[in-house]
Amino acid sequence: MNPRTASPEDQYTAEPFVPGGADLPALREAAAGCRGCPLHRDATQTVFGAGNPHGRVMLVGEQPGDQEDRKGRPFVGPAGKLLDRALAEAGIDPAEAYLTNAVKHFKFTQAEPRKRRIHKAPTLREMTACGPWLAAELALVEPELIVVLGATAGKALLGSSFRVTEVRGTVLETEIHGRPERLVPTVHPSAVLRADDREGAYRGLVSDLKTAAQALA
Repeated sequence: MNPRTASPEDQYTAEPFVPGGADLPALREAAAGCRGCPLHRDATQTVFGAGNPHGRVMLVGEQPGDQEDRKGRPFVGPAGKLLDRALAEAGIDPAEAYLTNAVKHFKFTQAEPRKRRIHKAPTLREMTACGPWLAAELALVEPELIVVLGATAGKALLGSSFRVTEVRGTVLETEIHGRPERLVPTVHPSAVLRADDREGAYRGLVSDLKTAAQALA
């Protein structure tokens, strides 16, 4: 395709839609009109981050789910409710947290219009396209710690070689988008809901979050 006639979504970058010098409300408003990749076509709306704008901890998930897509806020479905419970048990105050996703639009498959929409994992290209929004959020929130929820969020932040099973529950120190950051990776709460041993998976999530709580202390 001729670059001069390509639409913004064919360029796979949100960069042209991210306003310079904006605060979080302005970023959220601008993100509502993002056309940085094709995912916006089928999603109901952009789901931007929410929570404490100066939270000590930022929790980064994969992408919005079905309920998040409908309501326009992150972590409001079953996985979000489980995450709230795990945070409280681990000793992390939700009021001190900012929640967001690596990808801001819901990617799904749907056999028929009235059938349930099935989550589909975003590609590395789609994660990279959405990267400027996450970079802008990090720069404004300036969290003391990032909790990485699942493999997709880890790849978005740390690269395609990231494996959550290899580093979960440990404190990592690295540079992300030009800033030194501390991170604690763990599984996504939706993985707990899908696990055969749900109680064991939940205990593992809480244990990882306790490591995050200790790092904040």
